Amino acid sequence: QVQLVESGGGLVQTGGSLRLSCAASGRSFSTHAMGWFRQAAGKEREFVAAINWSGYTTEYVDSVKGRFTISRDNVKNTVYLQMNSLKPEDTAVYYCAAAGRADVVVTTTQYDYWGQGTQVTVSS
Repeated sequence: QVQLVESGGGLVQTGGSLRLSCAASGRSFSTHAMGWFRQAAGKEREFVAAINWSGYTTEYVDSVKGRFTISRDNVKNTVYLQMNSLKPEDTAVYYCAAAGRADVVVTTTQYDYWGQGTQVTVSS
């Protein structure tokens, strides 16, 4: 069982930066690939970024490549999402998730545990 708690969301202007954190409970954190997803109002939840168990392999949706960076600290049981050059279209609730496997996965159905979400709002 893994419990996830996100933090770091907020209101930022276009071009600004935020760093989201996701703290995980449980001893098995380092065996799970981790991901970030987002859901804008009236839209389906979409994949944003993922990282494998070791942190050496990452994957991003095209719209955030070059702007967002996912990383993890297996000692602190925490995964991060550094978001730079934010745009209004990045506005959404951002969710952290833990996969049931160690390698990178990008679909929601492959993630077993989810956080409660944190709101990110980018003003124009």
